[in-house]
Amino acid sequence: MTEPSTWTRMTQEDPEHSRAYVQRFRDLAAQGMDLAGEARLVDAMLPRGSRVLDAGCGPGRVGGWLASVGHQVVGIDVDPVLIAAADEDHPGPRWLVGDLAELDLPARGVPEPFDAIVSAGNVMAFLAPSTRGAVLTRLRAHVAPGGRAAIGFGAGRGYDFDEFLADAGAAGWAPDLLLSTWDLRPFTPASDFLVAVLRPV
Repeated sequence: MTEPSTWTRMTQEDPEHSRAYVQRFRDLAAQGMDLAGEARLVDAMLPRGSRVLDAGCGPGRVGGWLASVGHQVVGIDVDPVLIAAADEDHPGPRWLVGDLAELDLPARGVPEPFDAIVSAGNVMAFLAPSTRGAVLTRLRAHVAPGGRAAIGFGAGRGYDFDEFLADAGAAGWAPDLLLSTWDLRPFTPASDFLVAVLRPV
């Protein structure tokens, strides 16, 4: 049995957690906050009309923006409340409920690989430790030749950056670029956030 993620445990302990999370981002959007920084980085990596997998998509903030500028987006998240919000707020992409540790999109009628995979919002840090390698391996299996992944998460969340990069290497990824922010600031040993742009090897 797959170990549940930290996010899943949080929602089991507090059934209102997901709804509060959705409302938080709806409120930020209503206030005019810039919520598309991660999506702009991914968009800059791709020609228009590319296939993008939003892995751990939450309520669709990143994938919804990418779809709005012309990409073909599939988003997946373990939380059905977040997927329902994505469907409501960002119609167009295909939003699916599913565990990244068991990701098999061809079995769900999505056979084509992806030109880019994005995993924002600290998704990697929410994974159960026993599933991290499996998630990275399954993401690797869904990327097209020449495709890339952009994965970002913060320090101090129980997943050391060096450990993540080692896990990524074991799963068949190599780093193209390491950044400390989604707005392209360079990664240094003092960085408290990592955005890893990875390529399959």
